[in-house]
Amino acid sequence: MAEKRKYYVVWKGTETGIFDSWAKCKKQIDGYAGAKYKSFKTKQAAESAFEKSPNDFIGKDTFQPELTPEQLSKIGNPDLESLAVDAAFDGEVMEYRGMYTKTKQVLFKMGPFEGATNNIGEFLAIVHALGYLKKQKSSVPVYSDSVTAMHWVKIHKANTKLKPTPENKSLFYLIERAEEWLKANKYPNKLLKWETKAWGEIPADYGRK
Repeated sequence: MAEKRKYYVVWKGTETGIFDSWAKCKKQIDGYAGAKYKSFKTKQAAESAFEKSPNDFIGKDTFQPELTPEQLSKIGNPDLESLAVDAAFDGEVMEYRGMYTKTKQVLFKMGPFEGATNNIGEFLAIVHALGYLKKQKSSVPVYSDSVTAMHWVKIHKANTKLKPTPENKSLFYLIERAEEWLKANKYPNKLLKWETKAWGEIPADYGRK
């Protein structure tokens, strides 16, 4: 399935404006202290946002609650003593990271990788988190918003249709290592689904939706 195009507003960066790919946006914010940027689904929305303050958009949840009060009560609140992971893929490159849910402190990040998919990034992020927590001797849970990646972890296999290429050779090496780690290790950490409709975007989200 083709990736839907997104438009990136850079309010503060090397150059400001609206960019039609993450690669172009990234050039403006990499190494720029205090960069302010966010993605939008349409060019019209991006143009409108660019004329306004970034504070009106950055850090704001864009989801629309579709749950009843009864459903929200049943779901409850997330366990903040946990690790949250997420991946980002714009059709060109993929990257992933893990954060301490309570403070949003970045604990690890990897990428960018070429010739990847978002599901692979989500899978690697979960396994990276489990390995990280095992070294820390921590039993806190791991949150992911990817049902597919969680299933791959459960079956110890990244069931991707992506084909190896010279560009993604290192990525497939990481996938193989992750699968081997899952088969060889046991862990006490619960793998939990982040309930986006109830709680908003997962803390590790890259803010490019």
